[in-house]
Amino acid sequence: MNQPALAGRTAVPFVDLGLSNEPIRAELLEAVAALVDSGAFVNGPPVAAFEQAFATYCRTADCVGLASGLDALRLALLAAGIQPGDEVIVPAQTFVATLEAVTQAGGKPVIAEIGELDYALDATAAEAAVTSRTAFLLPVHLYGQMADMHALRALADRRGLAIVEDACQAHGAERDGLRAGAAGLAGAFSFYPAKNLGAMGDAGALATDDEGLAATVRALREHGQRSKYRHDLEGYTARLDTIQAIVLELKLRLLDGWNEERRAAARFLSEALVGVGDLVLPAIAPGSNPVWHLYVVRTAEPESLASFLKEREVATGRHYPEPVHLARAYAGLGYAVGSFPVAERLARDGLSLPIFPGISESQLSAVVDAVRSYFDRGD
Repeated sequence: MNQPALAGRTAVPFVDLGLSNEPIRAELLEAVAALVDSGAFVNGPPVAAFEQAFATYCRTADCVGLASGLDALRLALLAAGIQPGDEVIVPAQTFVATLEAVTQAGGKPVIAEIGELDYALDATAAEAAVTSRTAFLLPVHLYGQMADMHALRALADRRGLAIVEDACQAHGAERDGLRAGAAGLAGAFSFYPAKNLGAMGDAGALATDDEGLAATVRALREHGQRSKYRHDLEGYTARLDTIQAIVLELKLRLLDGWNEERRAAARFLSEALVGVGDLVLPAIAPGSNPVWHLYVVRTAEPESLASFLKEREVATGRHYPEPVHLARAYAGLGYAVGSFPVAERLARDGLSLPIFPGISESQLSAVVDAVRSYFDRGD
């Protein structure tokens, strides 16, 4: 729940999960009690019920519940036939799980620059990175705004590539008539608790129209078996727990309303912060309808602003201060500082302000007032 304010200030947490958990509390407790009675903790009926509901939401034919967004990405690549050493083009700014999925599936991440407007994989940069070994494009709908999927699909068609979407931050986002998770061969989602649709623990899913791919992912998530104790593939333990499926199905009913609350909060911040200091506010690409998983501004000294806001009980985040091509884990890819200036600038200058369903106007005003106070110090 909301943290108490100090000295008359309105405290603003970065995320308040209590506000989204409270509406489902009574029904959830009743459903969990029924689960305890049934003992169907693994692959219980609520898993299939959620899969069907989320497929409908994503406008895809099928959905496979999984243990995390990383599992969804990794298993999608494996089920789509990635071969050792196949190149997968990924954006230069993303959470590291995007690259982990590629390397864990046996592929090689090839990094390409992001766009200035949407912070997503730039189609022109991606095309320049294509080689004879390229097999996949893996765009990321960063911060809740979709990449330009029409441009990327045209590139994929020209070069004979498959697209797996990293939609882990984009539940319900749309752009140019396309829905996140339904614009490629498959779309991976994370239900980490702070996501727009969050579980009460780790969880994920893969949405797809490809019946064969869905069947293979279902086998891979459970030791490679297509029927009990018949192991056609070398698989994993990557199932969606029944209890998380219960949580997600209840929350899914509220997701569109929560996304609208995020959009309203983003409008408030963008209108109130225009022209303040050196802030570069997040842009909305033409034809895009983001779901605002994060509201990321840019400023020359994000740590200084974050420290100032913290003193005023306003929490912030950094997403992500180390671009993936400069992470020690991926030093072997051979990229250096300066390789991707747009992504590096976003990593250096980005600061995430609070945004979540149920954030109040007084909390949003407190964020704005604190940011303005920071920049007014030099006047």
